[in-house]
Amino acid sequence: MNTQFKKGILDLCVLTLISKKDNYGYELVEKISSKFAITEGTIYPILKRLTEEAYFETYLKESSDGPPRKYYRMTKKGREYHQNLMKDWMEFNKQVNALLKEET
Repeated sequence: MNTQFKKGILDLCVLTLISKKDNYGYELVEKISSKFAITEGTIYPILKRLTEEAYFETYLKESSDGPPRKYYRMTKKGREYHQNLMKDWMEFNKQVNALLKEET
């Protein structure tokens, strides 16, 4: 998949997954990379930025597999941002699809 396509949509992917349930970073990497190729180094800066922008809050949870994991939980501000981004994406997707279907 084109790198620019991925770059533009990763925030929405991360927000959508965390809106459904709290996740830790590597869990997000695994879920997203099952659909298209990404690395941990791609997701963690997004998580850091979205947390700094108050769309997520974090907490530690003990893990039976090693040290405690940092989980990300969506805030009210994050839910509002996610809803707006989803509306934007749906409209953008609709317009692109219409353009691609036009006869030349």
